[in-house]
Amino acid sequence: MARVRGKNTQPELVVRKLLFAAGYRYRLHVRKLPGSPDLVFPSRKKVIFVHGCFWHRHDNCGRARVPKSRVEFWSQKLNGNKARDERIFEALAQAGWQIHVVWECELDNRETLEEKLRSFLGSTAARLTPPV
Repeated sequence: MARVRGKNTQPELVVRKLLFAAGYRYRLHVRKLPGSPDLVFPSRKKVIFVHGCFWHRHDNCGRARVPKSRVEFWSQKLNGNKARDERIFEALAQAGWQIHVVWECELDNRETLEEKLRSFLGSTAARLTPPV
């Protein structure tokens, strides 16, 4: 468990690179906000969390399975993560922040991910990634 990173994960780096290349500027892991969101857009009052499907129990996702060993431990651990996420989202919403979660499995389809991010951030650009 000590080797599991909470910041600068591969999925997070992919999302950050995508948004930065599109011209968006953001703050990382703002500790003053509940849950230290992965990406914070202060001027837009929006935050993005990049969640791993396994760790945050993505509904109806094959990556969100419970390990076969130590089932009780893992069920308690993973359900606790999900409950904590709900409390964090509620606190952010009460403070007036808009929240978007990018799931690890969404990185498989970049076009759909770009569409969702563009919609959330309110961009009028046709694509987030610059043409090659």
